[in-house]
Amino acid sequence: MELFRIRKDIPFMRHALVFNVISLVTFLLAVFFLFHKGLHLSVEFTGGTVMEVNFVEAPQLEPIRDALTKAGYVDTQVQTFGSSRDIMVRVPNRANETSAKVSENVMGVLKSLSSPETELRRVEFVGPQVGKELATDGAMALLFVLIGIVIYLAIRFEWRFAISAIIANLHDVIIIMGFFAFFHWEFSLPVLAAVLAVLGYSVNESVIVFDRVRENFRNSRMRGHTVPEVLNHAITSTISRTIITHACTLMMALSMFFFGGPTLHHFSLALAIGICFGIYSSVLVATPLVMWLGVSREQFIKVKVEKEEAVV
Repeated sequence: MELFRIRKDIPFMRHALVFNVISLVTFLLAVFFLFHKGLHLSVEFTGGTVMEVNFVEAPQLEPIRDALTKAGYVDTQVQTFGSSRDIMVRVPNRANETSAKVSENVMGVLKSLSSPETELRRVEFVGPQVGKELATDGAMALLFVLIGIVIYLAIRFEWRFAISAIIANLHDVIIIMGFFAFFHWEFSLPVLAAVLAVLGYSVNESVIVFDRVRENFRNSRMRGHTVPEVLNHAITSTISRTIITHACTLMMALSMFFFGGPTLHHFSLALAIGICFGIYSSVLVATPLVMWLGVSREQFIKVKVEKEEAVV
């Protein structure tokens, strides 16, 4: 499906160096903010108190968040759990305050907002060790995804494409995390899930472009074209598809951001950032890297070796 078709190829590769310099500067800034400011990790990673509370009537979550913030419980996560009358409250660790004291104070705030019959059904303490294990498991999941992507692309295309795609995808991941470090947004498990989703999404876009590059190299009508011209044609011919796909996905992410409430706020934000930079990296970072790594037509065309007939 195409909304439009560009007849003349856009010379993307003529400006490849500019695109990659912009990408490198953005990447280095993200790395700087990650080391300088660090990530603002959520309760899942740092530890804290998790409470499950039942209300007589379905509560409004925003007044609860505001009341807990005024009571000194900043960065507390409040979300529905199961039915509309059950909510889950995650409170970060506080110095010199036990889990029992935290649950008592939080329940006091909740009962003052609703009804004395509000019931605390479960309270658990998530220790820092559990959070450390989650952080380690998350990093391992990210590493295995990257290794899987490299193996897949190396088998389907060639090692040059695999290296280019993984550099572009790491570029997306680091930039998303750089945004969260710079603005001090909370990095939670849903955000980690969004980062992994962006990895797969970016790979899909890279595969589409790479597939067209391979087709162009094998196309007899493009034998007289140079490598940059082949790459320009591959990108230009997939622009319509790219705009349709990414525009629809971005609309979904922005809908969750504006109408999904605080629970989906940072998840959708990470998706939106990843989608925007995923387009840039897949088209304007990965493809020039393939060119600089020395891709050529000969790598995709098998030369037929004629066997000499045996002389009797």
